[in-house]
Amino acid sequence: MNGASREALASAREQLDALTDNTSVDAAKLAEELAAVTALLDREVSLRRVLTDPAQGGEARAELAQRLLGSQVGGPTAELVSGMVRSRWSRSRDLTDAMEELAYSADLAAAQRSGALDDVEDELFRFGRIIASAPELRSALTSGIATTSAKTELLHSLLGGRANPVTERLVVRLVGAPRGRSLEAGLDALSKLAAHRRDRVVAVVTSAVPLSEGQRQRLGAALATVYGRQIHLNLDVDPEVLGGVQVRIGDEVINGTIAERLDEANRRMAG
Repeated sequence: MNGASREALASAREQLDALTDNTSVDAAKLAEELAAVTALLDREVSLRRVLTDPAQGGEARAELAQRLLGSQVGGPTAELVSGMVRSRWSRSRDLTDAMEELAYSADLAAAQRSGALDDVEDELFRFGRIIASAPELRSALTSGIATTSAKTELLHSLLGGRANPVTERLVVRLVGAPRGRSLEAGLDALSKLAAHRRDRVVAVVTSAVPLSEGQRQRLGAALATVYGRQIHLNLDVDPEVLGGVQVRIGDEVINGTIAERLDEANRRMAG
């Protein structure tokens, strides 16, 4: 997002944080209702345009949103949506994209509140690895022929009772409404949102053999020193990886055998 939309999204994130910091607000319900509003705006293009029309005043747009949604959603959701449509958006689609992000973030806030955010992060990562190694499963979940209910049933059979309920909700929502993204891109976006909940950077660490707990802690501390932020490690094992570890942070790939910034981490791990 650029310009006005970026500022509007930043403001909406602050509003969401204020709501989810309030323990009286049901974050999971907020997430469900925001997801429903996202689906509505995706379907009703004309409504989306009216709610982002700069020719209409912000208060007029907010009043319209209240009239349309006030009896359909709870007070926190109505408050958040009204605040969002008061803002100015560069493109009408940006409002929908922001609404979707906040829906996912609200569910992650629910996980954080229950102390399960780390589990959700790890489960999203592992599910992504499963998808990467199981093309038939990926095909079934991304098929344009299979119904959403069939995909949902398949996901429930895979994740039900095995993953945190928040993880299951997030993946079901992503598969049911990909909104033009690949499944891999959607899972990656969810992982980044989960990391943002703790202001952390996600590092995908690939090694030939599993790292010990001590190695994980030393690597995490070394990376945190390099990047100046707390790092969440997603660990992957690939026997073809030689010479230490490979770390991917965003678009940056660091080979542990040649990158200067990991020299100290490698010396510590070798000890």
